[in-house]
Amino acid sequence: MKTVAAEEKDKTEKMNGEEPQEEAKEQETPAGEAEQSPDGEKETSKAEKKEKKRKDKKQDAMKEKVEELEDRVKRQMAEFDNFRKRTEKEKTAMFETGARSVIEKILPVVDNFERGLASVSEEEKDGALAQGMQMIYKQLMTELENLDVKPIPAVGEEFNPEFHNAVMQTQSDEFESGVVAQELQKGYTYRDSVVRHSMVAVVE
Repeated sequence: MKTVAAEEKDKTEKMNGEEPQEEAKEQETPAGEAEQSPDGEKETSKAEKKEKKRKDKKQDAMKEKVEELEDRVKRQMAEFDNFRKRTEKEKTAMFETGARSVIEKILPVVDNFERGLASVSEEEKDGALAQGMQMIYKQLMTELENLDVKPIPAVGEEFNPEFHNAVMQTQSDEFESGVVAQELQKGYTYRDSVVRHSMVAVVE
């Protein structure tokens, strides 16, 4: 209830065209609504950037580790492939060495067969013993040929130090100088490499 003095004051203000002044009410912030300061937003942004940077760094470390493992696997595969090729090459070389060694031991047997057959007279060539020796000799030479063992051409060929071993010189009306006139021991090749040189006599 207003006092008389207050009523008089209101009347006076109305007469002067002024509205009565009321006490300002204090605005209250609704409950549950929190104001966020610019400093808080900056802190949040910094935290997000820091977290992103940490994740990027972790991903870079993982990528580097993966690349390192891939490189290691590639190196090991290359080393294994080189080892396999080297092993195959060594195996082939060992086989070739072994085959050459066996062939070198068989050739003297072939020489003896040829000497034996050359010593058979004309009357004995049709005999059972001579025929048997001839059959065994043919079989032996067939097997050597299947192994790629071949005799070296000699008589009538031009002397070639890669295939022929000249042990003597001779004169000949049939062949020119530098040509093989006589074969003293037959030579052989195994897969295009010389196993034993031919021992020959060359025309002067």
